[in-house]
Amino acid sequence: MNNQPAVPGPDLLLRTLAEFRYELRRFLHFSECAALEAGLQPQQHQLLLQLAGAPENTALTISYVAERLGLKHNSAVELADRSEREGLLERTADVDDKRRAILRVTRKGRLLLGRLAGDHAKELNELAPRLTKALKYISFNMHRSTDAEAR
Repeated sequence: MNNQPAVPGPDLLLRTLAEFRYELRRFLHFSECAALEAGLQPQQHQLLLQLAGAPENTALTISYVAERLGLKHNSAVELADRSEREGLLERTADVDDKRRAILRVTRKGRLLLGRLAGDHAKELNELAPRLTKALKYISFNMHRSTDAEAR
């Protein structure tokens, strides 16, 4: 007789992963709609958020933006150009490397981010229990699955 707890089947894990992905997509959809309502394209919102939320002493360059947003360099340049034209960010020459520019969110960009931040925090607060439950389930059962395979 085996006293080990049964490892849940793959169907339950797949359902949990599907539910987690669904909740993430709902949040992303909310975020995209909120950005559009605030007068920003969703990618501009993400650009401003990454710049404003970067750790101190981070070089806020096009390369940084491209990496954080998963964009090719030229796409990040176009996004920064459009955002600069709209007064959401500005560029200054890097004092250490004249070949690159440092990006900075303008007052206008910060005001828009501020309006969006509260709504996003509220939405995440409502979503957190469902995401946390799914993450805990996935983590717990991955450890149980690994332990069972080791036996």
